[in-house]
Amino acid sequence: MLFSRSRLHHRVHRRPRWLAPRRITALVLVLLAAVLALRPPRREADTTVPMLVAAHDLPPGTTLRAADVEVSRLSPSLRPRAALTTPAEATGRVLASATTAGEPLTRARLVGPENSRLSAGDPTASAVPFRLADPAVADLLTPGARVDVVTVARSSADPLVLATNATVLTIRRADADASLVVIALPREEATRVAAAALDQPVAVTLR
Repeated sequence: MLFSRSRLHHRVHRRPRWLAPRRITALVLVLLAAVLALRPPRREADTTVPMLVAAHDLPPGTTLRAADVEVSRLSPSLRPRAALTTPAEATGRVLASATTAGEPLTRARLVGPENSRLSAGDPTASAVPFRLADPAVADLLTPGARVDVVTVARSSADPLVLATNATVLTIRRADADASLVVIALPREEATRVAAAALDQPVAVTLR
């Protein structure tokens, strides 16, 4: 009888071995919760990135000023890869297409190599500005329109096609009597149009 009571007493007071790991795990979780609770919240500036947007509605052909743009902040996953981030990147650049207030400004939206390449679908494309022989034609053109560029041959006064299927990038009204058209063309054709426009009247036909 004494032996049985001793064994019973031993079983009652002996702690199961599996309780120790559970207590250790519970302690680790409590400590982790305390650390997270004491950790200062992340500031908004740490979780967002800057992106340049239009400060107000802008027509195509606008030469951007600091007042035309503003910096917005958003999640990194929402910022386009080619987005501009500071006003200095846009100031003095020409806007290729109309932009509404709050729209992101990217390198592809400004007249330049990237816009020319994407608009023409040609990695060698260049932007060519020239004045139209008839300024009124500029009112018929829009960014993205396809045109042929023509002039008059010096020797015979016959029409001469300088380039075909050019992409209009933007149109700028220089003054009441002149409009400047910027088009994208493969490099060889772009050089031909630029050279001809130096001393010959140049016109476009719409496709």
